Amino acid sequence: MVLYTSPFPNSFLSVLHSFSWGLIFPCYWLADRLVASFVPTTYEKRQRADDPCYFHALCIIITTPIYLALLVASLPFALIGFLLWSPLQSARRPYVYSRLEDKNHANGATLLTEWKAAGNGKSFCFGSANVCLLPDSLARFNNVFNTQARAKEIGRRIRNGASRPQIKIYIDSPTNTSISAASFSSLVSPQGGDNTNRTVNAGIKRTTSMEYKGDNSGSNNSEDSREDKGGAGESNEGEENSCIVRINGEDNGHMSDTEPDAVNGQAHASGPAEPSLEGDAEISKTPNHKQKEGDSGSLDSYSASRESLVKVRVGDGTVDQSTVNNKLLYKASIMKKTSVRKKKHTDETFDHEISAFFPANLDFLCLQEVFDKRAAEKLKEQLHHYFEYIVYDVGVYSCHGCCSFKFVNSGLLFASRYPVMDAAYHCYPNGRGTDSLASKGALFLKVQVGSTPQDQRIVGYISCTHLQAIAGDTTVRCEQLDMLQDWLSEFRKSTSSSSTANPEELVAFDVICGDLNFDNCSSEDKLEQQHSLFTHYKDPCRIGPGEDKPWAIGTLLDPEGLYDEEVCTPDNLQKVLESEEGRKGYLVYPTSKNHSSSQKGRKASLKGNGRRIDYMLYTEEGLYLEWKVEVEEFSFITQLAGLTDHLPVAMRLMVSTGEDDP
Repeated sequence: MVLYTSPFPNSFLSVLHSFSWGLIFPCYWLADRLVASFVPTTYEKRQRADDPCYFHALCIIITTPIYLALLVASLPFALIGFLLWSPLQSARRPYVYSRLEDKNHANGATLLTEWKAAGNGKSFCFGSANVCLLPDSLARFNNVFNTQARAKEIGRRIRNGASRPQIKIYIDSPTNTSISAASFSSLVSPQGGDNTNRTVNAGIKRTTSMEYKGDNSGSNNSEDSREDKGGAGESNEGEENSCIVRINGEDNGHMSDTEPDAVNGQAHASGPAEPSLEGDAEISKTPNHKQKEGDSGSLDSYSASRESLVKVRVGDGTVDQSTVNNKLLYKASIMKKTSVRKKKHTDETFDHEISAFFPANLDFLCLQEVFDKRAAEKLKEQLHHYFEYIVYDVGVYSCHGCCSFKFVNSGLLFASRYPVMDAAYHCYPNGRGTDSLASKGALFLKVQVGSTPQDQRIVGYISCTHLQAIAGDTTVRCEQLDMLQDWLSEFRKSTSSSSTANPEELVAFDVICGDLNFDNCSSEDKLEQQHSLFTHYKDPCRIGPGEDKPWAIGTLLDPEGLYDEEVCTPDNLQKVLESEEGRKGYLVYPTSKNHSSSQKGRKASLKGNGRRIDYMLYTEEGLYLEWKVEVEEFSFITQLAGLTDHLPVAMRLMVSTGEDDP
């Protein structure tokens, strides 16, 4: 299958489309700004409350007549542009595939080594997020604003969080739960490819995933670092760019005298604390995106909350600080392997956490609600610093391909570190209400993740979707889930080049990501909860219809509280969501016919830990029979705090080949 690298088959149509959109854009922009000026966010309302001179009200009085006059003047040109633009959509392709040619521009691409399916298994990390990148006037109804600046900041946070090395600290004493799930920082020497998997003696006993602060431009400036990472990649195919830190168990699982000092800023046993590294942080112009003291969510912040920069000992000798790469800043998000909420289900086989950062070595990213085209370009530019392959501008416009007129695309975006082999898009024809104005649908992708010693391709399937959002449209969502399954089955059949007798490719995983707009605890969503999709695909957060696992939390934030100081930074939001009272104050909870839908103070009797409408599903059906797929880690991520009203989710799958697996 040929992947479309441009929206139109020839340059003439592309030029004509650009011309028509150029006629439409002034009218579109003026209408957007006019509506946006009358829909303030809670952040803006708080600012205006401190304005005794009513300066903003005066600006609206002055600018509104100007906007109206210019809007009326631009209407004839917009009408001509629309008459050209609309018929062109019948020739438009359903997506645009972008591949980064200059691999030195990407952090992540240089870390990959081809998986040969020999020896150890391989882990793959998937992420999904609804980023609410609508035109600014529409985004404000979700209490977020400045779409263009948010798009750039979202992309920057994702690639900064994902481009860090993955460092795991294993706990000797499983009974140690005295340290709260906080974030801390330490300097670790990246030197020596042979030491990628190393042992560091320290006094802290937790399981952590470490963060990496790369060059702000997204490029790898250190050639030595690249060589070390490349050399280490072949030693363990399952853990790319990883460091194993093994902690000695002392004091019966309690913190030693040095441990509080390490958390507070010093580790006397390891040497004096080092000063914080100052990066060339890019400060967003949007007020709600400013990095406050203690906000470590962007990895570029000048200060670290509840963190210390510590000199560590490797083996018997002290690390020479002159060899430490001054571009490395590791931040740790504590993994709660023994949290109280897991006691009801002691048979849980994988880690789960609320993390302030996107997982290290993120392989695949599925985004929803990337509706604004200019924002999509800014987001793509940032993501290309880490992901080599991106599929964006997915969907149809006008009346082409769907039953009703579509003003915006599907909002889906897919980014990958592995090459995309095939892609297909289908539009849901049964959208209702305001959802019918967008070409919501499903994007199906086939990626190549390696090859066997017998030159058989190792592939994976990923589906990204966004279902009907309007509450009460249960039958519509069930119909869309039916179509999703049928389309996915057709896509797998049409793109498969294998036969049972002579397989040319081996399927390693099949994953579905997206915003399904129903949760597993609401009484009004019973039909969706019992859909056949969940008999073929597994939800790591689900026990059964109507019941989630105790550690699973909602992914839909209460829009009214997005800018509260308690949750406006990744660290703060992480801390709040780790407590039941905090979740009740800032998450949207499952609806009930017997309870009011208002958020504050009325959630005590409602079921679950919030509305979990963002899903990551996987299946063991249709995969290579001799391999086994297991969830290794599941995360709820707070790194996009203040930028969207959804919590991103991430899942790491381990594909075990059965050959010499530990």
